[in-house]
This record gives sequence, structure tokens and C-alpha cells, in this order.
Amino acid sequence: MDSREKKLEQFKGQTRLPNFAVPKRYDLTLNLDLQVCTFSGIVLIDISIVQATKFLVLNTLDLAIDDVSFTSSENHNHIPTDIIVDNGDEILVLGFNDSLATGNGVLKICFSGTLNEQLKGLYRCTYVDGGVKKNMVATQFEAVDARLCFPCWDEPAFKATFKITLTNVPLELTALSNMPVSLEKHNGRHKTIYFEESVVMSTYLVAVVVGLFDYIEDTTDDGIKVRAYTPVGQSEKGKFALKIAVKALEFFKEYFTFPYGLPKLDMVAVPEFSGGAMENYGLIIYRENELLHDDLHSSVANTQRMTIVVAHEVAHHWFGNLVTMEWWTHLWLNEGFATWVSYLVTDILFPEWKIWNHLLQETTDGLQMDALEQSHPIEVEIHHARSVIEYFDAISYKKGSAVIRMLQDFLGNEIFQKSLSSYMARYAWGNAKTEDLWSVLSEVSGVGVSKIMSIWTKQTGYPVISLSLKDCSLEFKQTQFLSSGLHGDGRYWIIPITLSLGSYDRRTNFLLESEFGELDISDICHTGGSSNMHQKESAEDFQEEFWIKANVHQAGFYRVKYDDGLLTQLAKAIKSNCISAADEFGILDDTFALCEACEIPLSSLLSLIEVYEKDLEQITLSRLIDVCQNVAKIAHDAIPDLLATLKQFFINLLLLCAESLGWDVVPGESQLTALMREEVLMALVRFGHRETCEEALKRFQAFLDDKKTTVLPVDTRKAAYIAVMRNTSNDIRNGLEHLLRLYREVDAVQEKTRILRCLASSSDTTIVLEVLDFMFSDEVRSQDIIYVASGISLEGRSTAWTWLKERWDMILKKWGTGPLLHPLIRKIVTPFCSHEMADEIEAFFAPRVDPSFAMNVNQSLEILRIKARWVDYVKQDAVLGEVVSQLASQK
Repeated sequence: MDSREKKLEQFKGQTRLPNFAVPKRYDLTLNLDLQVCTFSGIVLIDISIVQATKFLVLNTLDLAIDDVSFTSSENHNHIPTDIIVDNGDEILVLGFNDSLATGNGVLKICFSGTLNEQLKGLYRCTYVDGGVKKNMVATQFEAVDARLCFPCWDEPAFKATFKITLTNVPLELTALSNMPVSLEKHNGRHKTIYFEESVVMSTYLVAVVVGLFDYIEDTTDDGIKVRAYTPVGQSEKGKFALKIAVKALEFFKEYFTFPYGLPKLDMVAVPEFSGGAMENYGLIIYRENELLHDDLHSSVANTQRMTIVVAHEVAHHWFGNLVTMEWWTHLWLNEGFATWVSYLVTDILFPEWKIWNHLLQETTDGLQMDALEQSHPIEVEIHHARSVIEYFDAISYKKGSAVIRMLQDFLGNEIFQKSLSSYMARYAWGNAKTEDLWSVLSEVSGVGVSKIMSIWTKQTGYPVISLSLKDCSLEFKQTQFLSSGLHGDGRYWIIPITLSLGSYDRRTNFLLESEFGELDISDICHTGGSSNMHQKESAEDFQEEFWIKANVHQAGFYRVKYDDGLLTQLAKAIKSNCISAADEFGILDDTFALCEACEIPLSSLLSLIEVYEKDLEQITLSRLIDVCQNVAKIAHDAIPDLLATLKQFFINLLLLCAESLGWDVVPGESQLTALMREEVLMALVRFGHRETCEEALKRFQAFLDDKKTTVLPVDTRKAAYIAVMRNTSNDIRNGLEHLLRLYREVDAVQEKTRILRCLASSSDTTIVLEVLDFMFSDEVRSQDIIYVASGISLEGRSTAWTWLKERWDMILKKWGTGPLLHPLIRKIVTPFCSHEMADEIEAFFAPRVDPSFAMNVNQSLEILRIKARWVDYVKQDAVLGEVVSQLASQK
């Protein structure tokens, strides 16, 4: 080992950078060359040496380091004798002959790099101007890709200010960054843009965009200028998002009792972006379909999602930007809170949407992932910074927001809001850990929040409560819920239990702090629950008339397994419309999860599903459809002979609703009605309902003949497009050709996305393969591949897997190992339901797995094996055939 290697060795393999130097200010100049797609730069970093050292260690990746020097506050110039770049550990080690004394100084680094095409760091994307494709640039630095743009201390705790200058910017282009422009100088066909110095922030929040845009602007009540930058000629499409951003800024200022910290907030839609949006301080970057609202092409689902996304990104300017997690272990403080509070503001802006019910769907995603043995705690130890990319997942976002909602429900709205205001005031412009939040909540509420909540954030998983009624005593038992059917390792949680006893007016709450619990309800048993009723003679009579619902309105992050008697009574209550939509959702969701875990037979789940054949609210209907579709997929492998009969039962369930909703928009109808129409029609098409499919094809043809026709409203198009592709084969290709022509002709990104989601739904594997290869073409943006993958038909799953294996090297070269790859793997792997396929997939990935997607592969394999176990269990259900036949024949 030579001397350079010895010097480097002490810094390799470390979780975090050494702290002998701390950055305070970056003066960053970037010179862009959009013709050859390269950049160069100079960064002057004001640093504080807090411990005498012969080394400075910071982050860099895929940059050429050209010149380095350090000048102390005493004006002593130090030139490093060693400049060592280690791309494996993503560090730059600077070695000096003389020790750098404690105090302040300026580190100067000259560097250069290439504008990559993998949508991370400082990257190239393209826009069309007058029919000509041209280059532009954007950034995506979260989590650890500021180092791809400039050498820096690329960790959230190293907050600093940033003075950014962009040179060689074409005159016709707009340049944006976190702060307003302070000066602009022209030099021939190019210009130099100087931005004001920023507030203190982490490197992952630094942002730059250079492109051709129009914009629309508004101002908040306290004078913050807000702009929405759109593609040229589409500024009107930014109006809706702009309105939401302004309202959200005003709301959060009041809710957190802390002002927005910058003079402006820009939002910009870029043609290619790996995520949905990114909350860069003062410059939120969106993919186009998350910012542009098109009255002709935006469905209700698009509109609701856009509202939540905009509110989420604006919320980050408090949770994340103002108060930043100290390390990626506490990522959930950013994402969980931004998710929760985005629903809070959306509910205030659009109460008719009942958006808190929609959060239940998000919570279900968190429950499903956290029921895996391959799950992880909310507070997860991050030993290699790049691995954090995998933890931007349903645990950080959806479980995180769900446990926040549970805590809010437990403490009460007023105390919770007051606590969050105190937290903001205490940690503004700094960093915080999870325990800092618990401490503030405990101080304000007088409740030992840390004792209750630390278990929820530090421990993987969640409990299932087994609830039984014996005489007049409710008995509780908690165990860890795992979809694999295992029963955990004896861990337990402190659970805020909520109960409704026969009525939402009769509620009780308590903390279950051990494995077992008991609640005496003899007062209700003996009086029938009401003073004006005759006394009941027995607990059996009580059970005949009263229902008991735990986890009221699904406010808690846990599941409930009722004994047979309690579940029977709940089914009666559902049929009699005594149960709220949220609780109807929860009973069905919990029962499905228990069935998937082989805790209850499929025949029992189907018997429960039958009581949902009635008028349902949108949230319950949506979950019912999801459950039916998932059962049908399992039945495809487990009970193929019963599949057609089972689908007929599901069709019968939905026909009443479908007939009520119809295909055509009714003037004055609610957005939830339109949302239900979209979901029901898609489900009937997927189940192969002949009349619905025929109507879909007829209306699609009318739409082809006249794009202005009203016979195919935007919320029905997806159903029509799926019907078209289900009717498409290699022999009858018209449907695919029509949809591809629509895709190429339409400008609206929402419509392009809608078409992409449906293209792979054909049952013909030749067509599926053709569509998958279409993703490699220049016609599909890299950011959009997930839309295609999400629509692969069950018949096409083997074709998709073969495609992924054979084109693996091409996939890595084009899309890399980052966030574009993760959902692609999951969507292709998880549709299988056999142990043999699990073994084959595991063998394929064993020599190819990378730390950046290892967890994703392991979770996907576990989901596959859970489904394989479920298939085996369903095959053993002796009464299933009789139950399915009986249910299907009742219509």
C-alpha cells in the first residue's frame, strides 16, 4: 500500500464525513455548455476549521478536479500535496504538508463534468422549440447528488448559504435558482446570471434550472411572489397549481406560526424528472403532469393528486427546509410530516373531497410494506448515504404520515398544532432528530410522547389486535402482523386503542401497553347500551344487536382481527349502513390482509365482500375494487377453473353502481362521483364484462372520429383504452396503432401518461413485448417508463420477466440503478405467484444486485413468496367452490 492509499484508507467506508471542517458559505459559479453537454465550475467554500488537521474531506462524484487551494483568514495559502478522488466512497481527500490551524478560511476548487441523462445531479433534458429538439438543464440533488454537480459537504447537517452564478446561458433561455436574480450581464448570444445569496440550507436543496419557459404569477397576503413556470404557450395550465401554492403558503404560515423564509417561491415544470416533484428551497421542480392542469385532459384523480403534491412540496419549506433532519435516519420527519400536512391543507381547501378518507389508501400501502419481514423501521440506520434512495418509500411517507395522524388523534388537534409551532421556533434554520420532536410534544402536551412513539419509529412492523368478546368482557391480544403468516418475535407496541360500541356516540379510548388487555363493558351488556332500552338477559342477546368497531375511522396504524361473532355483527352493521365509510374500508382492508396472510380462508373474505353490494362511498368502493382485483389475480393461479365464476360475482357486485353512474357526466355532479365512474368502469373492463367492453369500444371509435365529442369524458378514457388493448392482438393491431397515434398527436402530458398506463394491458404477449421495447425509444421519456410497467397484463408477466433478463444491460445503461429502476423491478417481479419463479428471480439477481436497489429486490421476492403461499392455502379451501358458485348465482 503506497502513501496515497494509506492516506485514503482512513477515510474509506465511513458512514459520514469527518467533522474537522464545517462549511459556512458556498460561492458557486457554473459554466454551462448546452451544445456538447458539459459544464465546468469554481466553488469558493468558506469553512471553519474546528480541529487542526492535515486533511480536508468532502464529497464529489464523477467530477474532474482541476485545481485546489486553501487560504486561511491570515491570508496563508495552502496547496494540497495530495488530491485523491475516490468514486467508490464518493469522497475527495485533500492532503496538506502543514496542518491547517483552527479558524476560518476559503477552500477553492475548480472542477468540470458532464451533463448526465439519468435525471440526477446536474442533468440534461430536452424540450421542443419550433419542431426542433433542444437541450436544457435541471437538477435533482436529493438525496446525495449535489456532489455530482460540485464538490461539497453533501450531508443535511452541513447547512450553509449559497451564492450562485451561471455563465454561458443562451440569451433566449430562463435561468432559475433558489433565490431571485440580483444581476444579469449579456455577452453576445449568452448571458451571466447572478443570484442573491441564499438563506442557510442543506446541499440537497440547492437547485438550478435553465430552459425555455413562460410563467404566471401571484402574490401571497404578506407579499411573497409565487410563480409557476410552464412550457411556452402553456402558462394558463399553471393557474391551478399556482392557486394551491399561494393558499398553502398562507395556511402554513398561520398553522406553524412561522413565516416563509424567502422572498419568492418559483415552481417549474421540466420535461424530464425522476420523481413527482422536489422541494428545493424557493424553487420547486415538478414533472410536467404534476404542475400543469389541463381542463380537457386532467381527470379528477389528476386534480386531487396535483393538489396534494403541490401542498406537500410547499409544506417541506417548513418540515425539511427550515427544520432539516440531522441525518437520513430521520428522513421521515421530512416526508411523513409533509405527507400528513398536505392532506390537512387539502381538506381545508376542498372539504367536499373528503380527502382524509383518501389518506387511508396511502396508509394501506404503508401497512402492506410494513407487514414484510424485509421492511425497516421509520428511523432506519443509514450506513452508506447512497443507500438512502431506497428509503424514500411507503414506510417514510405513508407509515410516517399514518403514525403522525394516530398521534394527532391521540393528543388532539389544538395541542398537536401548538407543539409543532414550538418545534419550528426552537429548531428553525437548524437540524433536528426524531427525539427532538418527541421532546417538544411531551413538553407541550404533558404526555410521555417519547415512550409511546419511539417504539413506533424505532421498531419494524406494527401490531394486529385480536379482539374477542367473552361474556361482557372485551379481550385484546397484540402480536406483530406479518403477511408471511409468522407471528413476530414477541415485540409489542403502546397502542392508542379507540372503540365504538354499537354507536359512534358511544366511544372509549385507552392505551394498550402490554401484550394482553381487557375491557369490562358490562354496563352496556346489562342495559343494551342505552338507558331507554330494556335490560338484556344475556351477553348473547347483546351480541345479536350490537356491533363493536376497534380503530375508529382507521386513525391508528394497526390491524384488527375480530372473533367470528364480532365480525358477523360488523357485517350486519355494514349492510344496515351503521358504519362510516372509513370503517367500512378498514374492516374490508384488515380482512383482506388476514386472508393474504392465510389467517382466514378466502371463502370467509368473499362472504364479507358480499355485504358491500350496496351504495358505497368512493373510498370504500375503491378498496372493494382493489380487493376484488387482487383476489382475481390469485385465483388465476390457485383456482383457474373457478376464475370465470368468481369474476362474475365481482361484476355483479359492481353493476348496480355502474348503472347508477353511467358513462356520461351529469351537470353538477361531485368530483367523487366522477372518480367512482372511472374506477368502476375500469374494473368492469378488466373483469371482462361484455356490455361494458362493447360500450367502451363504441365510444372510443366515436372519439377517434371526433376528438371534440363528449361521449368519452376524460374520466372514462382509461377504461376505454384498456378495453381497446384487451381487444388488441398481433393479428388485430388496430387498437395499438390508434393509441400510439393518439399518443404522438396529443400535447397534454396527462393524456400521454394515461395512454402509456394502458398500452401493456393486452393479453397478447407479442404486443406486450412490442410495448416494452417501445420504452427504449426516444418517444418515451425516461421518467415515464413506470407508467408502462404499471399496466402490464397478467398474461404478459412472463414476457416482461424475459424482457428484463435479456435487456438487463441495456436497462442499466439507459436508466441507471436509481429511482427509475426500482419501480420497474417491482412491477415486473411481483405479479408472479409461485415458489419456482421466486427461486429463478432470486438466482438472476444474486450476482447483479447493487446496494442501491438490494432492498427493493428482496421486498419484491418476499411479496412473490407470500402470494405463492397464499395460492397454496386457497387450493386447500374445501368450501370455496361452493361459496363462489352460490355468490355468483345470487344475481
